[in-house]
Amino acid sequence: MYFFLGNLAIADVLHVSVTLPNLLSILLTHDHRMTFSACMAQVYFFSLSAVCDIFVLTSMSYDRYVAICKPLQYSSLIRKDFCNAIILFIYFTSGNDAAINVIATSLLSFCPPQNVDHFFCELTTLYAISSSDRTSRNVLLVFQIILLSALPFLFIITSYIFIVSAILNIRSSKGRQKAFSSCSSHLTTVIIFFGPIIILYSKPASEHSRELDKLLELDKLLSLFYTAVIPKLNPFVYTLRNKDILNALGTLTRRWNMFLVK
Repeated sequence: MYFFLGNLAIADVLHVSVTLPNLLSILLTHDHRMTFSACMAQVYFFSLSAVCDIFVLTSMSYDRYVAICKPLQYSSLIRKDFCNAIILFIYFTSGNDAAINVIATSLLSFCPPQNVDHFFCELTTLYAISSSDRTSRNVLLVFQIILLSALPFLFIITSYIFIVSAILNIRSSKGRQKAFSSCSSHLTTVIIFFGPIIILYSKPASEHSRELDKLLELDKLLSLFYTAVIPKLNPFVYTLRNKDILNALGTLTRRWNMFLVK
């Protein structure tokens, strides 16, 4: 679990570093200009970190499934070489998907200068301002959503169906509580990560300009939530559920209180 958490942290740091520094620079300098190469670099690293996040969370769901449903086989199934192979596959797949997005976008025609109605170079926003035929890109985007988001989410849901079933079969309430506690942090992270994505890509398109403007504002708000807020919530979700962290905080609090009394 800690091995996967380390890689999740790497993906989260990349996720935040791709978008927020540029957004803060725009807010401070009011300079909205961005070169096309910088925009493509943002598309690449944002796609890379997003797919890494999804696949690492999916791998963690399998880790929790084995830990709860097959605890006696955990050491033989979740081996170090197996985990390394999973991470290499994740980075390889994420890098290829990001490269495909960059190539597909860079081949589109844009009439400079263009105003990107978003706080970063988001794929659907870039497709909307292109003067080229976007049919093939939209098909590619749907394929990516199904393969890289919907199927991993379905795998996570299936894993938790087996996990919940196994927890309910535990006779002691203390055992059930311990088993649920071991996967509650991951489940919380999955909910707050996939929630905005599901809302963002499942809402119906509007034909009225006013409603469309509202949907665009919702897009920006949800995008800001899962690019800025969620990566910062993950460390709190996992550390506050960790007994070692809680014990360390308790010790620090007691020492601080003793220092104030003195």
